Amino acid sequence: MADFGLYEYQEEVVQRALRGDNIIIWLPTGGGKTRAAVYVAKKHLENNPGAKVAVLVNKVHLVDQHYNKEFKPYLGRDYSLVPISGDCDQKDFFGCEVKNSDLVICTAQILENALTNQEEGKHVELSQFTLLIIDECHHTHKEGVYNKIMRRYVAQKLKGERRLPQILGLTASPGTGGAKSIKGAVEHVLQICANLDSVIVSSKVYAPELKKKVPRPRKRFDIVDRRPQDPFGDHLKFMMQFIHDFMALGPDFPVREFGTQEYEADVVILEKKGVTDRNRLLAQCSLHLRQYNDALLINDTVRMVDAFRVLESYYSTKSSTAMDGTDFFLLGLYQENKVELRKLAGDARFENPKMGKLQNTLLEQFDQGEHSRGILFSKTRKSTHCLYDWVSNNPALQRAGIRAAILTGAGNGINYMTQNEQKDTIRKFRLGSLNLLISTSVAEEGLDIPECNLVVRYGLLTNEIAQQQASGRARASDSVYSVVAQAGGREVRRELLNECLEDLTGRAIGEVQRMEPREFQMKITDLQKEALLTRQLTEQLKSKKKSRFSAAMVQLSCRGCFVLVAFGNDIKVIENAHHVNINPDFERYYHTGGKIPLKTFEDWESGRVISCAACGKVRLIFNL
Repeated sequence: MADFGLYEYQEEVVQRALRGDNIIIWLPTGGGKTRAAVYVAKKHLENNPGAKVAVLVNKVHLVDQHYNKEFKPYLGRDYSLVPISGDCDQKDFFGCEVKNSDLVICTAQILENALTNQEEGKHVELSQFTLLIIDECHHTHKEGVYNKIMRRYVAQKLKGERRLPQILGLTASPGTGGAKSIKGAVEHVLQICANLDSVIVSSKVYAPELKKKVPRPRKRFDIVDRRPQDPFGDHLKFMMQFIHDFMALGPDFPVREFGTQEYEADVVILEKKGVTDRNRLLAQCSLHLRQYNDALLINDTVRMVDAFRVLESYYSTKSSTAMDGTDFFLLGLYQENKVELRKLAGDARFENPKMGKLQNTLLEQFDQGEHSRGILFSKTRKSTHCLYDWVSNNPALQRAGIRAAILTGAGNGINYMTQNEQKDTIRKFRLGSLNLLISTSVAEEGLDIPECNLVVRYGLLTNEIAQQQASGRARASDSVYSVVAQAGGREVRRELLNECLEDLTGRAIGEVQRMEPREFQMKITDLQKEALLTRQLTEQLKSKKKSRFSAAMVQLSCRGCFVLVAFGNDIKVIENAHHVNINPDFERYYHTGGKIPLKTFEDWESGRVISCAACGKVRLIFNL
């Protein structure tokens, strides 16, 4: 293995896989899980004539990354490899590509589609593969696509099918599944093992080498006091209460504190109730309240001016779509208070103190030298754009040589990055022309990002898995993992809880690994049988529910004005996922807007925003 460049701890964890066992490799971020998987794939292909390997990933950008950085350099000379994602034409002939290749790297959804598609040239069976490598395999649970694939595997295994591929899962942490006791955490780890039909292995003999190779960063909490006064936020809350009074909800609809995620959940429920009851006042007021709540959350995270700009952007289009007294009330309320909000947002005396602490944290690290590199994690795409604007226009940060860029998830629409934009940003970061990524959770997991000496968690409430993966990005020597948060805030409490859960995860895995093989196998089989039975019952209930109404009885109405625009039998399902209205009369009910780049499908092309011809809304609802 020496010529392959494996460390001894990597050699240790692959031993059972080399013997043909189904295993989950548990190594920390930066520990070289993918390289270990490449080695297993190489030996598997060498020792099994006619072998066929599938490497499954959960994000599109990981297809090319794994192909170019890991599998092609080591296997490309001797074997036929092909990367397949939703953006390439090969997906339309997946069955043919599998037949003609030794190893395919694809998103899990591509394989799932091929397993369900019976068309010749597209269909595949699990039995065609001899090794299935599942990246970030802790996602193999509930209704995730990994679990859909593995449910087929387990069902076939329980029926006695022997021609099934070997399983190799890779994870930095399976987590505790929300459990806070050792018993619950052990049950969660066992369930992940059952879902993957695998044992979980980690380094024992060479754990010191692993610890030296993947050092933990120095963790610190950069805490700021609460704002002594927040007149901008208080004014937003005053306006929200005014809307509540206009709604006249009464005691049957209690809502929680303004400016919280819990309140957002409340207004989402209210808006759904308004739509269901065809109560436009309730539905529209709830939508506007959600915008004000977003502004409060932004005010708490970044600058007051960012929160004001969000509201200004939202209301800039509302005057042209107002259609009744509710719209005129909501629009008028904002217009009457806009000048005061702008004035308050520009008063530096009441600025968010977390911004000053974040500035000091960045300067402390980037002032040390020109080779500093960091990732600033924030919760939403909106907040990353606000932080980028702040960094780009901050004289002190610019003097320190910070060259920042945004990194968010790939997708469709103006708020998303394209995959090429993602690749270009990471390439520049790797080369050093950028030295700070302002990122959502997309950079926590899987991306090939160089070692950083600073990772900042800013305004985040996440679980122990995300925390471990983010922390693992700070792999440079003497690196810092900083949590910038408000004194007494939920972020600090959650971070401390995650530390306990991380330790609990390790203890739970240890207990599972110490089980006698016979006891472990019995528990796994029982869990698999139970999951199969539960799934069968769920499918029966789902089928029964679907049969209650014919497609022609399902009505689609505009969410804004409740105008009926289509029926269920107008809808065609494309690629088992995308719902398309094929009734030519539908075009009478909408206007087309600007073109947005979306992916091209086999026999049709999408790419324009549509809005209701009656009220200008772009959202539709199902009504029975």
